[in-house]
Amino acid sequence: MGETMNVLERIRAHYDEMFSAEKKVADYILGNPEQAVMMNVSELSRQSGVSDATVIRMCKRIECEGYYQMKIMLSNNLGKTQLLQYTDSNSKADVLSNLFQVFARNMLKLAESLDVQALRTSVDLIKKAGVVHLVAAGNTSPIACDLGFRLGRLLGIKSSYAMVPEYYLNNVNLAGKDDIVVAISHSGTSKPVIQALELAKQKNLKIIAITGHEFSPVSSLADCLLLAKIDMPIFADSFPDSHLGVMAVVDALLFFLVNEKATGGDIDTVELMLSEYKM
Repeated sequence: MGETMNVLERIRAHYDEMFSAEKKVADYILGNPEQAVMMNVSELSRQSGVSDATVIRMCKRIECEGYYQMKIMLSNNLGKTQLLQYTDSNSKADVLSNLFQVFARNMLKLAESLDVQALRTSVDLIKKAGVVHLVAAGNTSPIACDLGFRLGRLLGIKSSYAMVPEYYLNNVNLAGKDDIVVAISHSGTSKPVIQALELAKQKNLKIIAITGHEFSPVSSLADCLLLAKIDMPIFADSFPDSHLGVMAVVDALLFFLVNEKATGGDIDTVELMLSEYKM
């Protein structure tokens, strides 16, 4: 049955077999497929009024391996392809114009929704930190590394960062009492990031989380949550996420740090040394 039926058809076919709690999840997805496909498991469980485990059981009931597989299949079924819902023009110039209008709307919505107090608290935590430990996984790792580099280059703030989880897990394990951890995870469900934050909690380190989902394991572990939620996504959920929201929050954080002159080491010396590599 499963191979030829899409997710909504599978739900309808198995509906009578479901327990009442599973039907709540099924009803929400059937009534709100476009919204459901943008949620993580915790957000869908909250909207459905059930537990995360019930959501996963419902997914297995319709012959999916788990929630993530169901979400990818639903995204493909809905045909959420690049820019499909934002343009009906074949002109590349029109598509480009519409694309950047979406970018602009996303950034303005993000500016409205970002918690300014959480941003200020994050700035204070970073300014006072002995070392800022950056943790991320997968295609978000380069953003964490870039943030770590710029904390040092722009502000003289010591940081540790690595593309490999074993490295940053070790750094967090060796962290001092004045250190903090900054986690970047769009989904909020990356296992290596969660492990790093659990380790940070054991060491009583303060945690800043930059994520696209308010209700997630990463968000729940954070002392300070910077929500980089994008209302109008560009790509289908089966594609890697756009990082514009996360990068905008990172740049806002850096802007406020620079504005408050949170400088540490002798940055000008490094700038002079690196100047010889520029034209």
